[in-house]
Amino acid sequence: MKNTEAILVVPGTMEIKDAPVPVPKDDEIMLKVEYVGICGSDVHGFESGPFIPPKDPNQKIGLGHECAGTVVQVGSKVTKFKPGDRVNIEPGVPCGKCKYCLEGHYNICPDVDFMATQPNYRGALTNYLCHPENFTYKLPENMSTMEGALVEPAAVGMHAAMEGGARLGKKIVILGAGCIGLMTLQGCKSLGATDIVVVDVMPKRLEMAKELGASAVINGMEEDTISRCKELVGELGADIVFETAGSQITAKQAPQIVARGGRIMIVGTIPGEVPIDFLKINREVTIQTVFRYANNYPMTIDAIASGKFDVKSMVTHVYDYQDVQKAFEESVHCKKDIIKGVIKIEDAE
Repeated sequence: MKNTEAILVVPGTMEIKDAPVPVPKDDEIMLKVEYVGICGSDVHGFESGPFIPPKDPNQKIGLGHECAGTVVQVGSKVTKFKPGDRVNIEPGVPCGKCKYCLEGHYNICPDVDFMATQPNYRGALTNYLCHPENFTYKLPENMSTMEGALVEPAAVGMHAAMEGGARLGKKIVILGAGCIGLMTLQGCKSLGATDIVVVDVMPKRLEMAKELGASAVINGMEEDTISRCKELVGELGADIVFETAGSQITAKQAPQIVARGGRIMIVGTIPGEVPIDFLKINREVTIQTVFRYANNYPMTIDAIASGKFDVKSMVTHVYDYQDVQKAFEESVHCKKDIIKGVIKIEDAE
């Protein structure tokens, strides 16, 4: 058994290096990684380094946190899994002791150990990794490990939809049709919503939104987003507006689109300050940020396995592990063509 890991040597350069084979603790499983999704945060890390730079300049930086594979070994106290089980992992391990964890909001635990970021910066782009049993999930027989790797971004969309109150009868606008926007679309649909308008500037993404069930799409480069949204959802505006693009432009548009008493859900990571015209939302509009997910993996796995949530169709590019540098370079430079890229991890030679 041999292990390797893809390391961010400097921004813009990934290298695959030999690594020790990890040994699972008593409460951990050891996973043979098969697929890793490329997240927008990974792409940012590749371009500019981690969102939160490590204190130690010599800290080894791994990328990737969306992964699935097969259990090859279990710790002495593990009871839910055995070698050969196909699983995925929830990449954030909270402390389990703070007020947020005890209240069930472990996604905002200040001491969470989340893969590819602080405190350990360990990435999923490796042959083998260890992970706690409590944050590992068995995949149904009809679900591939590639689909299992995409449960993580799907859970982001599901969590956003649930927090926003998506359901039948709600008029919804989603600003941004990247991976998370499309996952949010599917999360809303799985909760019963049918009147969903999706806005983006890339035709390929808008085509995918239509395939995945958007009732209408708007190309923000060709149409006036605000007036066109009002035409589609009604002059009063949308009950829920999801900002998933992580853009100041779309964040400024959201208050122009939301209805009185509606909700603006900030799902994207928006850089810098965004001025808000409170006169546009001073009729009991709620603005809420969304951070990752909490307690959403089981329902998201069920939604994918049942066919309510289609993650497989979103995969436009599959890269070999040895081509990890190419995978990230294309993720940076070919955004108009890539909806979701994944990396297939082969055995170490």
